[in-house]
Amino acid sequence: MSKSSISLFHPLIQKWFFEKYKTPTEVQELAWAQIAQGEHILATAPTGSGKTLAAFLWALNEFITNKVSTGMTRILYISPLKALNNDVEKNLKSPLKELKSLFESKNEPFPQIRIFTRSGDTPGGDRQKMIRKPPEILITTPESLNLMLTSKKSKLIFSGLNTVILDEIHALVASKRGTHLMSGVDRLILECGEFQRIALSATVKPLEKIADFIGGFKIKGDSNHPVYEKRNVKIIKSSRSKKYHIKIKFPETAREEIEESSWFKPIIKEVKEQINKHQSTLIFTNGRRMTEKVTRLINEGESEIIAYSHHGSLSKEIRLTVEQKLKNNELKAIVATNSLELGIDVGDLDQVILFQSPKSIASGIQKVGRANHQVGEESKGLIYPTHGRDFLDGAVVGKAIVEQDIESLNPLECPLDVLAQIILSMLGSQVWNQDELFTFLKSSTPYHRLTKKQFTLVLDMLAGRYAESRIKELKPKIIIDKIENTVRAKEGALFSLYLGGGTIPDRGYFDLRVADSKAKIGELDEEFVWERAIGDTFTLGNQLWKIQKITHNEVEVMPTKKPLNIIPFWKAEGWNRDYHFSKKISDFLADMNFKLENKNIIASDQLSTAKLV
Repeated sequence: MSKSSISLFHPLIQKWFFEKYKTPTEVQELAWAQIAQGEHILATAPTGSGKTLAAFLWALNEFITNKVSTGMTRILYISPLKALNNDVEKNLKSPLKELKSLFESKNEPFPQIRIFTRSGDTPGGDRQKMIRKPPEILITTPESLNLMLTSKKSKLIFSGLNTVILDEIHALVASKRGTHLMSGVDRLILECGEFQRIALSATVKPLEKIADFIGGFKIKGDSNHPVYEKRNVKIIKSSRSKKYHIKIKFPETAREEIEESSWFKPIIKEVKEQINKHQSTLIFTNGRRMTEKVTRLINEGESEIIAYSHHGSLSKEIRLTVEQKLKNNELKAIVATNSLELGIDVGDLDQVILFQSPKSIASGIQKVGRANHQVGEESKGLIYPTHGRDFLDGAVVGKAIVEQDIESLNPLECPLDVLAQIILSMLGSQVWNQDELFTFLKSSTPYHRLTKKQFTLVLDMLAGRYAESRIKELKPKIIIDKIENTVRAKEGALFSLYLGGGTIPDRGYFDLRVADSKAKIGELDEEFVWERAIGDTFTLGNQLWKIQKITHNEVEVMPTKKPLNIIPFWKAEGWNRDYHFSKKISDFLADMNFKLENKNIIASDQLSTAKLV
């Protein structure tokens, strides 16, 4: 480019940027040129390329140059993780503070730009304050967005919206959460008209299909003769590929062992050696139970705690404390599930260890990419297989990570259970003409091929057609007026959405609380709780707990120093490989079947750049 797109910004923003970052990354240059023109974009680039700043900075420039007024919500940021949202809020406040200080030092006016994070954890009082005085930047999740759109008062917040940023879009596209998200984004059109869509991802393909998913359709004409015009979403793809260095490691002392169960001790011993060699280490496992087990074994026999566990069944407060400790160099290692896979800031990492092979290539790339997160740096990862088959999976996934041969994502088409939620939510604040409702629903990519028959069957179900089945969830929730051709929600029907809205399944977890303070420290699987008794002990988050009381939805505990009894299990954490990864393993096994005489086959044929050590 002959002229850098950073020149489009206010001179003081340029000064701040060059002092802090020296030069824009390629994806920032490309993205700003398109964002400044009001284009919808899908930006994909390796981790550490500054995609989030690329998405936000132009919107901040619009505030600062008074092209967009403050006093109402202008920017909506949505990500799949509450923890990532909290991190983005924190990382936004820092540059805003620096910019404000710079502007004030030059006697330049600086607008008040408020940021608010809204999730299921947000207290009711704070939500009311947000409605009374909307923030300029609202950060939320797909579920909270749809709940806000259900409420007459809450959805007024979006009346002045200019920009919607969809972060880590790859984590949602191929699931019902993705359908729920995009239907909510498209519903924003009803509140504020057209707005700019900016989607971000480090690992996603096929780009054209994902761009269509994000863009949706504009409706031309009326409900009798609708014409759908696809929104054009520009694809911004960095030409700089991230370099990955993968080693499949196995301790020399374990090579003579026959029983795989005895491999754990030598593996843990070597993992400890790796931790001691580096400033900070992030260790990923494939489940919460394994995370707790590995953390306990790493800390066993140590004079002080060197690793903490991090997963979704620990409370938000504990997870935040653990993240901050690693970032402040107060902790040598974190053992985590995919709870730290996405872009949560835990500081600079020397290395990433994968304890067992990841179940997804894209997930493996995200995890290893957390090491040496800076632009142009090579990310290094160690994979420690823990059983025989895991060696084969590690060989395949290691090569695929180096080659960045990720799975294709396919958005779901017409999931009718999500459609029922969407319809009920839309009817909660207004009466709809059936034809107009059908026409609007088809403007969202997941429902563009929705048939009138499917639509009518869902309406009939919501109106109680199947209520005689004795399933209480099928009792009438809407009223259809066939004469007026309208449909509206019954009084109290929205209660079911507020209780169980969204597409994240209810896993039946029990809240885990400290007996004296009632502070929540995590969640336990209901089956695990059913098998426990008062006085039992278990480990969770580097602490031994003794059960004091069990109620219908809570377990109260106190810290104890008794010998370890058991590590909790969570049933809802199974992983399945997708077709792409499974096919690569199948092809690898078929190929190896013809080459069994070569003893070094995995190292020489499969891992030319990912070494078996």
